Amino acid sequence: MSPTLRTERLLLEPYVPEDEEAFVALFQDRRVSRWMGDGPAAEAEDRALFGRIFTKVYARNLFDVWAVRRDGLLVGHAEIKPTDEVRGHEIVYALAPTVWGEGLGTELAGAIAAYGFGSLGLTEVHATVAAKNGASLAVLHRIGFEHVRDVTEEDGSTTRVLTRRRDGPPSRPE
Repeated sequence: MSPTLRTERLLLEPYVPEDEEAFVALFQDRRVSRWMGDGPAAEAEDRALFGRIFTKVYARNLFDVWAVRRDGLLVGHAEIKPTDEVRGHEIVYALAPTVWGEGLGTELAGAIAAYGFGSLGLTEVHATVAAKNGASLAVLHRIGFEHVRDVTEEDGSTTRVLTRRRDGPPSRPE
Protein backbone atom coordinates (compact mmCIF):
# COMPACT_ATOMS: atom_id res chain seq x y z
CA MET A 1 0.00 0.00 0.00
CA SER A 2 1.23 3.47 -0.81
CA PRO A 3 2.61 5.40 2.16
CA THR A 4 1.00 8.61 3.40
CA LEU A 5 2.86 11.76 2.34
CA ARG A 6 2.36 15.32 3.56
CA THR A 7 3.23 18.65 2.02
CA GLU A 8 2.59 22.10 3.41
CA ARG A 9 -1.05 22.05 2.25
CA LEU A 10 -1.73 18.56 0.91
CA LEU A 11 -2.16 15.06 2.25
CA LEU A 12 -1.41 12.17 -0.11
CA GLU A 13 -2.83 8.90 1.15
CA PRO A 14 -4.10 5.64 -0.28
CA TYR A 15 -7.61 5.74 -1.65
CA VAL A 16 -10.45 4.27 0.39
CA PRO A 17 -13.65 2.85 -1.16
CA GLU A 18 -15.58 5.94 -0.03
CA ASP A 19 -13.48 8.05 -2.45
CA GLU A 20 -15.14 6.54 -5.53
CA GLU A 21 -17.62 9.35 -6.20
CA ALA A 22 -15.01 12.10 -5.81
CA PHE A 23 -12.53 10.13 -7.96
CA VAL A 24 -15.10 9.66 -10.72
CA ALA A 25 -16.09 13.34 -10.53
CA LEU A 26 -12.43 14.37 -10.91
CA PHE A 27 -11.85 12.11 -13.91
CA GLN A 28 -15.21 12.99 -15.50
CA ASP A 29 -14.36 16.69 -15.45
CA ARG A 30 -13.23 17.28 -19.03
CA ARG A 31 -10.94 20.12 -17.96
CA VAL A 32 -8.94 17.47 -16.06
CA SER A 33 -9.40 14.33 -18.16
CA ARG A 34 -8.41 16.00 -21.43
CA TRP A 35 -4.83 15.83 -20.16
CA MET A 36 -5.00 12.31 -18.65
CA GLY A 37 -4.05 9.20 -20.61
CA ASP A 38 -6.13 8.96 -23.75
CA GLY A 39 -8.46 11.76 -22.68
CA PRO A 40 -12.03 11.70 -21.37
CA ALA A 41 -13.53 8.27 -20.73
CA ALA A 42 -17.02 6.99 -20.01
CA GLU A 43 -18.10 7.09 -16.38
CA ALA A 44 -18.18 3.27 -16.28
CA GLU A 45 -14.52 3.19 -17.39
CA ASP A 46 -13.51 5.61 -14.62
CA ARG A 47 -15.39 3.48 -12.06
CA ALA A 48 -13.57 0.39 -13.37
CA LEU A 49 -10.26 2.26 -13.13
CA PHE A 50 -11.03 3.14 -9.51
CA GLY A 51 -11.75 -0.53 -8.79
CA ARG A 52 -8.47 -1.61 -10.36
CA ILE A 53 -6.57 0.63 -7.95
CA PHE A 54 -7.68 -1.77 -5.21
CA THR A 55 -7.80 -5.11 -7.07
CA LYS A 56 -4.58 -4.73 -9.01
CA VAL A 57 -2.39 -1.79 -7.99
CA TYR A 58 -2.74 -2.02 -4.20
CA ALA A 59 -3.38 -5.79 -4.07
CA ARG A 60 -0.21 -6.56 -6.06
CA ASN A 61 1.81 -3.58 -4.79
CA LEU A 62 2.45 -2.57 -8.41
CA PHE A 63 3.20 1.13 -7.83
CA ASP A 64 2.21 4.04 -5.61
CA VAL A 65 -1.18 5.72 -6.12
CA TRP A 66 -2.63 8.41 -3.88
CA ALA A 67 -5.78 10.35 -3.21
CA VAL A 68 -4.73 13.98 -2.85
CA ARG A 69 -6.59 15.84 -0.11
CA ARG A 70 -6.70 19.42 1.04
CA ASP A 71 -8.54 20.24 4.25
CA GLY A 72 -10.05 16.73 4.19
CA LEU A 73 -11.49 16.99 0.65
CA LEU A 74 -10.29 14.95 -2.29
CA VAL A 75 -8.85 17.53 -4.71
CA GLY A 76 -6.58 15.38 -6.84
CA HIS A 77 -4.90 12.17 -7.88
CA ALA A 78 -1.21 11.25 -7.92
CA GLU A 79 0.98 8.29 -8.79
CA ILE A 80 4.52 7.28 -9.59
CA LYS A 81 4.97 4.21 -11.73
CA PRO A 82 7.40 2.43 -14.00
CA THR A 83 6.51 2.88 -17.67
CA ASP A 84 8.04 1.72 -20.92
CA GLU A 85 7.40 5.10 -22.58
CA VAL A 86 10.17 6.72 -20.51
CA ARG A 87 12.17 3.60 -19.60
CA GLY A 88 11.90 4.56 -15.95
CA HIS A 89 9.47 5.94 -13.37
CA GLU A 90 6.90 8.52 -14.39
CA ILE A 91 4.97 10.87 -12.12
CA VAL A 92 1.29 11.40 -12.86
CA TYR A 93 -0.88 14.00 -11.15
CA ALA A 94 -4.18 15.79 -11.57
CA LEU A 95 -5.91 18.47 -9.56
CA ALA A 96 -9.51 19.62 -9.53
CA PRO A 97 -10.08 22.95 -11.32
CA THR A 98 -11.39 24.41 -8.05
CA VAL A 99 -7.79 24.47 -6.74
CA TRP A 100 -5.97 25.46 -9.94
CA GLY A 101 -3.81 28.58 -9.75
CA GLU A 102 -2.90 28.16 -6.08
CA GLY A 103 0.55 26.60 -6.54
CA LEU A 104 -0.68 23.16 -5.50
CA GLY A 105 0.50 21.55 -8.75
CA THR A 106 4.07 22.60 -8.00
CA GLU A 107 3.73 21.35 -4.42
CA LEU A 108 2.22 18.04 -5.51
CA ALA A 109 4.61 17.27 -8.38
CA GLY A 110 7.57 18.21 -6.19
CA ALA A 111 6.42 15.86 -3.43
CA ILE A 112 5.98 12.93 -5.81
CA ALA A 113 9.41 13.51 -7.37
CA ALA A 114 11.01 13.80 -3.91
CA TYR A 115 9.37 10.51 -2.90
CA GLY A 116 10.81 8.88 -6.03
CA PHE A 117 14.31 10.10 -5.25
CA GLY A 118 14.14 9.44 -1.52
CA SER A 119 11.95 6.43 -0.76
CA LEU A 120 12.31 4.66 -4.11
CA GLY A 121 15.99 5.55 -4.56
CA LEU A 122 15.55 6.67 -8.16
CA THR A 123 18.23 8.69 -9.94
CA GLU A 124 15.76 10.06 -12.52
CA VAL A 125 12.06 10.83 -12.50
CA HIS A 126 10.13 11.44 -15.70
CA ALA A 127 6.85 13.02 -16.75
CA THR A 128 4.92 12.92 -20.01
CA VAL A 129 2.79 15.95 -20.79
CA ALA A 130 0.72 17.01 -23.77
CA ALA A 131 2.62 19.77 -25.57
CA LYS A 132 -0.50 21.97 -25.33
CA ASN A 133 -0.72 21.60 -21.53
CA GLY A 134 1.23 24.75 -20.75
CA ALA A 135 0.24 24.85 -17.08
CA SER A 136 1.66 21.40 -16.33
CA LEU A 137 4.79 22.06 -18.38
CA ALA A 138 5.37 25.26 -16.38
CA VAL A 139 4.91 23.39 -13.09
CA LEU A 140 7.47 20.77 -14.05
CA HIS A 141 10.01 23.31 -15.32
CA ARG A 142 9.67 25.21 -12.02
CA ILE A 143 10.76 22.13 -10.07
CA GLY A 144 13.72 21.23 -12.27
CA PHE A 145 12.31 19.00 -15.01
CA GLU A 146 13.73 19.54 -18.48
CA HIS A 147 12.33 18.65 -21.87
CA VAL A 148 14.28 15.72 -23.32
CA ARG A 149 12.26 14.63 -26.34
CA ASP A 150 8.88 14.68 -28.08
CA VAL A 151 6.64 11.76 -28.96
CA THR A 152 4.18 12.03 -31.83
CA GLU A 153 0.96 10.27 -30.84
CA GLU A 154 -1.27 8.24 -33.18
CA ASP A 155 -3.69 11.18 -33.44
CA GLY A 156 -0.87 13.49 -34.53
CA SER A 157 -0.62 15.36 -31.22
CA THR A 158 2.70 15.83 -29.44
CA THR A 159 3.61 14.59 -25.98
CA ARG A 160 6.64 16.08 -24.24
CA VAL A 161 8.89 13.82 -22.20
CA LEU A 162 10.53 15.66 -19.30
CA THR A 163 13.17 14.38 -16.89
CA ARG A 164 14.60 15.48 -13.58
CA ARG A 165 17.79 13.96 -12.18
CA ARG A 166 18.36 13.51 -8.47
CA ASP A 167 21.90 14.89 -8.62
CA GLY A 168 22.86 17.66 -10.98
CA PRO A 169 21.01 18.93 -14.02
CA PRO A 170 18.23 16.90 -15.65
CA SER A 171 19.31 14.36 -18.23
CA ARG A 172 19.66 15.16 -21.91
CA PRO A 173 18.35 13.13 -24.83
CA GLU A 174 20.63 10.32 -25.95
